[in-house]
Amino acid sequence: MGIAADIILVVLAGLVGGLIAHRLKQPLLVGYILAGVLVGPHTAGPTVGDIHDIELLAEIGVALLLFALGLELSLKDLRVVRKIALIGGPIQIALTMAFGYGLARHFLGWETQHAIWFGAMISLSSTMVVLKTLMAQGVSGTLASRVMIGLLVVQDLAVAPLLIGLPKLNDPQNLAAELGLAALQGAAFLAAMILVGTRLIPAILKKIASWDSRELFLVAVVALGVGIGYGTYLFGLSFAFGAFVAGMVLSESEFSHQALSDIIPLRDVFGLVFFASAGMLLDPSFLLENLGVVSATVVLIIAGKAVIFGGLARAFGYGNMAPWIIALGLAQVGEFAFVLARTGLQSGSISAEVYSLTLTGTLATMVVSPLLSRSALPLARWWRSYSNQPVQLNTFNLPDEKLRGHVVVAGYGRTGRTAVQVMRNIGLPFVIIELNNDKAPALRREKLPVIWGDSSREEILAAAGVGGARLLLITVPAEVVIRLTVQQARRLQPDLHVVARALYQEHLGELRALGIYEAVQPEFEAGLEMVRQVLSHFEFPASDIHRFSDAVRKDLYQPLRGQDLSDPCRDVLADIRQAGHSLEIDWLTVPDDAAVAGSTIRVLALRTQTGALVVAAVHDGEVRANPGPEYEIAAGDMLALLGDLDQRAAARKLLEAIRS
Repeated sequence: MGIAADIILVVLAGLVGGLIAHRLKQPLLVGYILAGVLVGPHTAGPTVGDIHDIELLAEIGVALLLFALGLELSLKDLRVVRKIALIGGPIQIALTMAFGYGLARHFLGWETQHAIWFGAMISLSSTMVVLKTLMAQGVSGTLASRVMIGLLVVQDLAVAPLLIGLPKLNDPQNLAAELGLAALQGAAFLAAMILVGTRLIPAILKKIASWDSRELFLVAVVALGVGIGYGTYLFGLSFAFGAFVAGMVLSESEFSHQALSDIIPLRDVFGLVFFASAGMLLDPSFLLENLGVVSATVVLIIAGKAVIFGGLARAFGYGNMAPWIIALGLAQVGEFAFVLARTGLQSGSISAEVYSLTLTGTLATMVVSPLLSRSALPLARWWRSYSNQPVQLNTFNLPDEKLRGHVVVAGYGRTGRTAVQVMRNIGLPFVIIELNNDKAPALRREKLPVIWGDSSREEILAAAGVGGARLLLITVPAEVVIRLTVQQARRLQPDLHVVARALYQEHLGELRALGIYEAVQPEFEAGLEMVRQVLSHFEFPASDIHRFSDAVRKDLYQPLRGQDLSDPCRDVLADIRQAGHSLEIDWLTVPDDAAVAGSTIRVLALRTQTGALVVAAVHDGEVRANPGPEYEIAAGDMLALLGDLDQRAAARKLLEAIRS
């Protein structure tokens, strides 16, 4: 059966390895790697016939994973971490290469050229492992995760120059020209993708989506991802990097969610093939014969990279838990080390010993990486308690007294800004949590109470006084951050009321499962208000407009109400809030030539005729609450009417009638 038999063997072995890893509560990728070892050429039992063919399929797996990552990311999301990514990323690569060079020269005793190659290979972390780990933990939208992804993007960009420059070490005369050409190629590709990807690709997908063929849409999405990746390969850049950029460009279109949901199953299957193919390269006999050297090298690599990444995060102003999460999350060696090692071996730049040790060490760091990532927070908490370090927060304008009975606003985007302005005008106490430092000047000018940080972190919420808050208002447009923020806030105050932003209709059901008190879908509310204006323009009765709006709103927010048997008051409260839309106060101004001018409320018999009540009147700038039956209505008076929709409409018609 040829390659078909090999694929079947890899998938079956991956299933067994994944089941064992799941039972042992380990990441599935660990099971996939061990499955690859078992079906590889270096172990007894069933063996894959042609590893090279499986490696080619694995490259598609890497491309699909990075394409899916690009779909999940937005260029806007990475703006927050652009400083550490664009400046700190190259610094990290240079420091890690220097560390790897010193390790290879002085600990392993390798010659200069081998040491340079070794430093370059360990300078790259694993995008695939990090993404799988973040997705499994459900934290891919946090600030620390964005920092890691930003640094990984820069590392992926560095692969092309490394692939060009390292083989030229024996011919340094043409090195500068080759690297300059690679930089020009990368810049040209990015410019072309931004131009084509933001205009042509969405138009193609829109046309295909209009044919209502989900199968054809999936094929189109995969073709775009791997096709653009192949185009970058022909252009002289990384195949996987091209797929990643294609995903990021497509993430800005309206089809990103559908494309992502369709491609995830395919991505996971090819991801299995990639990790299994990596495991096939591991020679257990080499590991056993050099166990001491391999173990010491792995420990030194992880420790050295962790120190570099942690120190870099602190140098760029990230404090508390973030340096630990970033350091241990990126301490492994990445899949592109395989690519560099294969290139070095084929070009004769490195020896078989360097290749085997690098390969074995890389796989070992990949296997332990999820464990290291999960240990970051416990280690950070232990270190803080051991060293008695206080939580360092970047705040300003916080009140001196203890925060109680206030509103915590997570996110100061357009929605959060509007909410804060209203609360400030009416005197409600609040504290803002915002992670984008670009907004600092405006917030300082407005003298608003702000805590800089990620609202999904417990120490940030604690500093904002969530334990004593009356309400948590989450306006951030990131599903993962919303979920983590609610979970962390519940730990500090289990009964806290939370009002959250719903990203789409299906998100309402997820918010209900989190125990959200109320949710708002901004785009829906804006559209509904525009429809109300249209109906008003066409002179629909106010009662009909309100009735229509309430029916549509009730239908949308039904997933949030649900049938929660654990809370028998939930439906009652929802009905009361729904009735509040109908039972409101309307203000009207009595026309100059109104027929009711000069009549008293008793003579007018407004309540008898319409059912509405006059609960306030403004006459010549003087406010009278609950005017009595002898109050004489005058032209120009402003009257407040209380009643349901029909009652207020009838009262308005009576009071605004013109004298004949």
